Amino acid sequence: MTAFKPSFRMPPHRRVAVVGAVAAGALLLTACGGDGSDSPASPPARTAASTADAFNDADVAFAQGMIPHHQQAVEMAELADGRASDQEIKTLTGQIENAQEPEIRTMRSWLSAWGKPESPGTDHGAAHGAGEMPGMMSDDDMAALMAAKGTDFDRKFAQMMIDHHNGAIEMAKDEQAKGRNAAARKLADEVVKTQSAEVEQMRSILDRL
Repeated sequence: MTAFKPSFRMPPHRRVAVVGAVAAGALLLTACGGDGSDSPASPPARTAASTADAFNDADVAFAQGMIPHHQQAVEMAELADGRASDQEIKTLTGQIENAQEPEIRTMRSWLSAWGKPESPGTDHGAAHGAGEMPGMMSDDDMAALMAAKGTDFDRKFAQMMIDHHNGAIEMAKDEQAKGRNAAARKLADEVVKTQSAEVEQMRSILDRL
């Protein structure tokens, strides 16, 4: 005798409805999830093109010129160790190092992002080519500063750094007038403000030495 097996087969119209619901759910999940590129949690990254559009030749020249200019200022400030006698000069040289070393790193990062070399090389479009940057000390100037000690060093340092700062201020004002990049223009503003104040301070130091 064959055992009775109850049938639970779903009517055709019910099977169509269920399949339709599953398919609709899958489409909804796909639309919501996608590949993550349109999700608010995954904003599109900035492209190289959008970064490149944010600078011009004046910005490049400013960074390329100001890096070695700052480097020499830091070298001059470092010579104060064991040579300077005036406490205000000692404090000032520390401020110069602390301010300009990070700015050097910042400007190097700009040039890297812009795909530009640190040195202008044969680029005649630079505003200040090698040897043309205002305020730069010669090898003889640096040797004289290195040989000085005590009050003699303090005087030489203040006199040379006034000229050096005035050169940086001139370069920064050129960037203010011609630059396009917001960060570079902001740094130029800071150079003008900070170094102008330090020039006045060093003039005051010279008056009392």
